[in-house]
Amino acid sequence: GIITEIISQSTDFFKHLKQLGKFLAKQLNPNSSSPLEEARNVLINSLERITNNQKDSRMITVRPAEQRGQADHGWLKSAHSFSFGSYYDPTHSGFSVLRVINEDHVAPGKGFPSHPHRNMEIISLVLAGELEHKDSMGNGSVLRPGEMQLISAGSGISHSEFNPSVSLPTHFYQIWLEPGSKNTVPRYEQRAFQHSLPLTLVASRDGSEDSLTVNQDAKVYLGSLGAEQSITLPLYENRSGWLQVLSGELLLENLRLELGDGASIAAESNPELKTVKPSQFLVFDLP
Repeated sequence: GIITEIISQSTDFFKHLKQLGKFLAKQLNPNSSSPLEEARNVLINSLERITNNQKDSRMITVRPAEQRGQADHGWLKSAHSFSFGSYYDPTHSGFSVLRVINEDHVAPGKGFPSHPHRNMEIISLVLAGELEHKDSMGNGSVLRPGEMQLISAGSGISHSEFNPSVSLPTHFYQIWLEPGSKNTVPRYEQRAFQHSLPLTLVASRDGSEDSLTVNQDAKVYLGSLGAEQSITLPLYENRSGWLQVLSGELLLENLRLELGDGASIAAESNPELKTVKPSQFLVFDLP
């Protein structure tokens, strides 16, 4: 049995070696003064192409908008990128410390009544309409398009979120991140960010650049680009990343993403993003 296996593997090896020889023969310049050196370079370049192709398919995984979990409660229509509420998908139950990305549409005069949270970093971004916030710490405010809020729930907080309009729906994103440390003092923050830059830092651990201060080793960027523009995303090989398309159409390392699509980015350094149409998106730099 062992002898047969060795002969079989040897036969396969020489068959592949013969195929490699034929491939190199087609690639080489017959007039080359250094055929061995050229063969070496051709082989190295071929292996690099194979490795890069495998890397592209392995490192970036698209989460199509239409495959998200859907919930229709009448007053609330929600799309869940990850498991949430009655929607459960064991293959999409979060990414790194990112636990929830919900795209919500709330009917006029409706909303989420007061409910508690503990040990979660909750970020909301309003895209259209208004969102009225109230919480157990006495905070009360109204978020408008482009504004963001952070609830660092810590040891516990209760809050409500309502659409105060009598005629217009509210469209917003709700994002949950696991905290870096538990049972901290609850906090609330709200910001209105300018969109003059292609990428604006909107949340970070140290609150740099007047961003929201999250209790986690994470950064969140809000991107806004016109058509046919490109940027390099600030993501690195020892980190994880997520891209969420809020509007428009773009290419992430030549993978097409449209409204509502997301993509996980693993061990990829400085991926390139190019817009097809004017686009707005969120970029998450995660541990």
